[in-house]
Amino acid sequence: MGDSVYEQLVRERLILKANTTANALHTMAVERVCAEFQAAAVHRLIDDDVLSEQETEVYKRGRNAKGINPPKHSSVGEYRSATGLETLFGFLKLTDRTDRIEELFSLIWERAEKDSKQ
Repeated sequence: MGDSVYEQLVRERLILKANTTANALHTMAVERVCAEFQAAAVHRLIDDDVLSEQETEVYKRGRNAKGINPPKHSSVGEYRSATGLETLFGFLKLTDRTDRIEELFSLIWERAEKDSKQ
């Protein structure tokens, strides 16, 4: 659930921001949906102490889930962290906290934009 929520947000932002081909939009989306990007994003949220205690617990529950097999291009740690972020987004969606989803996603997006300009 959470992976689709996160990916939809990425694709919506890109479509609204970029006036380019479908292939270029897809490439940009893949860069922001990959495990490496998501892992870095969630670590920034944690480092900045943005997540509530409950959100941190949900993230950790997803991160520590058994049976995670990462793709060849990402490490186990990155994949687990990304899974935890997706778990958090799924939890927020299922508990109808779309305002919090947007808040967290905006923080992730703004930081990525800032980092890409440096």
